[in-house]
Amino acid sequence: MKDLKELPQKKWSCVFTDIDGTLTDEGRIGPKTYEALWRLSDAGVHVVPVTGRPAGWCEMIARTWPVHSVIGENGAFYFSLQGSSMNRTFLVDPNLQKSKDEKFEAIKEDVFEKVPGAAVASDQFTRMFDLAIDFAEDVGPLSDSDIQQIVECFRAHGATAKVSNIHVNGWYGSHDKLSACKAFCEAELGASFDSLVDDIAFIGDSPNDEPMFAGFKYSFAVANITEFRDQLTHLPEYVTPSKEGAGFVELVEALI
Repeated sequence: MKDLKELPQKKWSCVFTDIDGTLTDEGRIGPKTYEALWRLSDAGVHVVPVTGRPAGWCEMIARTWPVHSVIGENGAFYFSLQGSSMNRTFLVDPNLQKSKDEKFEAIKEDVFEKVPGAAVASDQFTRMFDLAIDFAEDVGPLSDSDIQQIVECFRAHGATAKVSNIHVNGWYGSHDKLSACKAFCEAELGASFDSLVDDIAFIGDSPNDEPMFAGFKYSFAVANITEFRDQLTHLPEYVTPSKEGAGFVELVEALI
């Protein structure tokens, strides 16, 4: 992974960013990080958070943060505030959603039997398309073996599972963060992802960001990515000197 000092100076059209562990410091967004989001926006750079967080969070973020849009639930949708109206674009396969709640109940029973101490994420009630199992936000933190067991429970029931720094998120369908970014570029930026690859960037921090690290030419991670290095096949191209929100601020300094 390269140092930010090796980053070429250029104009950026859009920065996609993870939230938890990337913008946050110990779970909260500090004033310098929030100011950095405004600096990108004021510089004419579209800012698009890409998160495993739920629809309820994304509605609030799209309305109140200096962002163009928010991609949520690991690529199930993106929300964009256009004037005073919220535009909601859903990217899921509706046929795969019909029996998801029943399947999620079976997954929860399996997880709770095999992984004592795991819990449904406290924000589950605001989710539309996925199930989030908490291992390090309001419980735990649980061990790496426990986290892997949660992943295996999802997969045993035919669901996709991704690990963030606090949750294991599972869902039915082929969507992910990268596919949502591609759909966003086509619909909202008016060009294909491949044609924009020199002008867009992504920054994240954990294994569920790996498709983004693999798909973006300019992929970044804050320094806490090193905690997951052994779990990743595709590493980000660049890494910031600092962890979490401080690392994001360093990236913004390098970008603009």
